[in-house]
Amino acid sequence: MQDLPDIFGADGPLSQALPGFSPRASQQRMAEQVAATLASRGRLLVEAGTGTGKTFAYLIPALLSGGKVIVSTGTRTLQDQLFARDVPLLARVLGRMAHIALLKGRSNYLCLERLLRPQTELQLESPAARGLLGRIQDWALETQTGDLAEVPELSDGHPLRARITSTRDSCQGPRCAEFSRCHVFAARRNAAEADLVVVNHHLLLADLSLKEEGYGDLLPSADAVILDEAHQLPDLAAQFFGASFGSRQVDLLLQELHTALLATGSGPRRLALAEDRLQRALQVAAERISARVGPQGRVGWDDAAHGVDDAVARLAAELAVMAQQIADLDGGEALQQCAQRAVELCESLERIAEAAPGEGARTLESGGRGFSLQLLPFDVGPRFRAMIDARRCAWIFTSATLTVGEDFSHFSSRLGLSEVADTLRIESPFDYARQALLYLPAGLPDPSAPGFIDAMVERSVSLVEASGGGAFLLFTSHRALERAARLLRERWAAVPGREPPFHIFVQGESPRELLLRDFRSSARAVLLGTSSFWEGVDVKGEALRLVVIDKLPFASPDDPLTRARVEHIRAKGGNPFNEYQLPEAALVLKQGVGRLIRSESDEGVVAICDPRLTTRGYGKVLVASLPPMRPTRDLNEVQQFLQRLCPDSTREKGTT
Repeated sequence: MQDLPDIFGADGPLSQALPGFSPRASQQRMAEQVAATLASRGRLLVEAGTGTGKTFAYLIPALLSGGKVIVSTGTRTLQDQLFARDVPLLARVLGRMAHIALLKGRSNYLCLERLLRPQTELQLESPAARGLLGRIQDWALETQTGDLAEVPELSDGHPLRARITSTRDSCQGPRCAEFSRCHVFAARRNAAEADLVVVNHHLLLADLSLKEEGYGDLLPSADAVILDEAHQLPDLAAQFFGASFGSRQVDLLLQELHTALLATGSGPRRLALAEDRLQRALQVAAERISARVGPQGRVGWDDAAHGVDDAVARLAAELAVMAQQIADLDGGEALQQCAQRAVELCESLERIAEAAPGEGARTLESGGRGFSLQLLPFDVGPRFRAMIDARRCAWIFTSATLTVGEDFSHFSSRLGLSEVADTLRIESPFDYARQALLYLPAGLPDPSAPGFIDAMVERSVSLVEASGGGAFLLFTSHRALERAARLLRERWAAVPGREPPFHIFVQGESPRELLLRDFRSSARAVLLGTSSFWEGVDVKGEALRLVVIDKLPFASPDDPLTRARVEHIRAKGGNPFNEYQLPEAALVLKQGVGRLIRSESDEGVVAICDPRLTTRGYGKVLVASLPPMRPTRDLNEVQQFLQRLCPDSTREKGTT
């Protein structure tokens, strides 16, 4: 391996090739620890504060290691950035022209077999959908990858997407007539031959848990796995190691069954009686669950089990009957896949319904698109640990938020990594005491008070007007966001002949990337967001000068998952608040606060409007977990600080 001090040094290849690169001792320190872990095939947890340059600190040792490395990310944005920009750039700088592959889940790739089916099977209701299908058909003749990200008009939630992609159950594999041109298997073959493969956590966990047939050969060939944005893993692992069932899955099964029956020359009514019984059982379960869930949307199993248990049991029984009747048909592989899928749905239902009280949190959810049931294990640590122990490669977990205070134990214990992984905590190189103020407003009501959001918005108005915009307002609930958006639009309504003083962008009114693009291009912008804007959002420079957080991000005690975990910890003799609720809130708060300072030149104010930070003893724990900003309760001081940052272009148009 090349000498890392030389690579990261003032006269090294990074300094020569990258304008604006400056050597950072913390970045080199992380790179050296990563290199040592790669060489020893050990385990390492790294919390690298914002500005450390952790991406280069793990990619350079990975490229120099000579082994096969899997890099897993928590977001598609970072996945695309690594593949399209960072890895190729560093490979050129280092003179190591590695074979790099990008691998996504199968729902991201066009299925040619499904695209070539008659349009009547695709069930396209609108002229717009039929027009989009025509453009996709033209694109399919040209694309080399089949990655649907190349079709920006096709959003993740577009109904056409599910009709032109395959699932594990619908895919025929080598028996498919289009297998030689299959984009999914081409991507897998490319990944198998690559030196460095960029995946996401969902795909990696599917490989670990062997829930995605065909991906199980990815990990055994790896010499190292590096997981960026690793703070997301505990909750994602619980989803993968748990069980889920959705009524929509039965609908899709029946659609595939009809297609398979037609392909064999049989009519779709060949299994009419079994299908009618299954549909009736599904309807009864939906009605029972909807009645129990009510307007809450989601409730705990124990709160709604009466009247639901028998309906779920009947649904599982009808799925078992359907599976057997399909299996008894002599109809080829497609029908047998439908039979296997029915068996798996039955098994998922039974696992959820029969779970022991201490196994995990069980929920029922009902909405306009049907209902869903879920089991999330309380403790995935032993299983996760066993799975990584079974793979003799290096494991490196990194994020800007892995510790509470300086303690890794909350994160490491949830993944079973306590006492088996080395740890490294690197402070951010930013000068937070100079670059930022932490404003803790005085005089605001308790967050549970009816007028809290109105008071919080009123205080935010004074801050936004001082900063001339350039503000994120982050909320812990959609209800609070909607109320705040309404109040702000009334406050800053346009006067005839004059444009409004600020441009207000609200999560949900446009795609996230479009909101961020418009926010960056407007010096007088105010963006309101909830959980998806607390992390993974990077706005550098004067476009963002103010971050306001409505209240501490404790999970709602009424949420059935939170309540079940709290009761589980209490039953074991633990302290749910100290062991779970407080550490989780600290990590989320650190993510939200981290949106403000993204470079050495950024300056601004973080305002946390929850008085509990100063009135409750645990407030000290939360503040200690934040970057070392200078705290203040003086509104005049904060306004003067923001006015100094206010760009000249906003001074005349602002209301201060």
